[in-house]
Amino acid sequence: MGLKSKLKENFAGKYLISEYHVLLSRVMPKLVSDEKAVKTYYKKRAGEELDLEHPQTFSQKQQWYKLHSKDPLMQICADKCAVRDYIRKKGYKDLLNEQIGVYSDPDEIDFDALPDRFAIKAAHGSGFNIIVKDKSTLNISQTKKLLKSWLKQDIYWSGREWVYRDMPRRIVIDKYLEDESGGLKDFKFFCFNGEPRIMQLEVGRYTDHNTRNFYDMDWNLMPFGKELPHDPNVTIEKPEAFEQMKQIASDLSQPFQFVRVDLYIVNGKIYFGELTFFPAGGAPDFVPSEYDKIVGDMWELKK
Repeated sequence: MGLKSKLKENFAGKYLISEYHVLLSRVMPKLVSDEKAVKTYYKKRAGEELDLEHPQTFSQKQQWYKLHSKDPLMQICADKCAVRDYIRKKGYKDLLNEQIGVYSDPDEIDFDALPDRFAIKAAHGSGFNIIVKDKSTLNISQTKKLLKSWLKQDIYWSGREWVYRDMPRRIVIDKYLEDESGGLKDFKFFCFNGEPRIMQLEVGRYTDHNTRNFYDMDWNLMPFGKELPHDPNVTIEKPEAFEQMKQIASDLSQPFQFVRVDLYIVNGKIYFGELTFFPAGGAPDFVPSEYDKIVGDMWELKK
């Protein structure tokens, strides 16, 4: 386990990493242009120069997308609070999980009034999550300190995911969701120009048994993963609601060249998760790597 992974395992490490990113988010955008930052980001991860004139792979097209697709609706939909209005307008208000509270200051949160289980998120970014399964084990003072650090961050700076730039900073507390697995399987539909083409199924997230398999739209397991290799030994039955989920993903993705639509199923009910425009910052992390090009071919880039 690397140093960064070890730091993420405890509060002091999480807080140190968060404050480090606060500093970088204030300095780096002033020192490095978006295009240079995107090219550096890509080369560091791919080991080759980024071709913005003729992008071919999914990760190359993602970098082009960051720099050239600036639809204001994308920023609304990346915001974990504002996206709820978009979901309602699309006729899917029944998919929304219960929001217990929205806060601009962690000191406003009355932890005594919260249920025993809940999920804490930051509305203005990705990866800001605390899943609380037992409130009695939560260190409230440490949690507030970490949340205040989150609110100082602008995560746009690293990969120049512009949708997060200057987004309102808010902490969201949602109702805890859990499916029959004891966790929450995450159905992530990769949608290109309004059409879901592949789905990433995340099982066991935040555990030592995390798997990340891909399926086509006929529920056939595909021979690749993303960051993690696919695991053919993990078999999940096709949900009864799969066709309905595909239709929802198609409807929600219609305005965009690319978006990942995340959904959950709990006790047979579909819940909306989030809309993500730059998964993993568009890093070239398909395993095996040749699927970066295969998935990229699904995206007819509209310049």
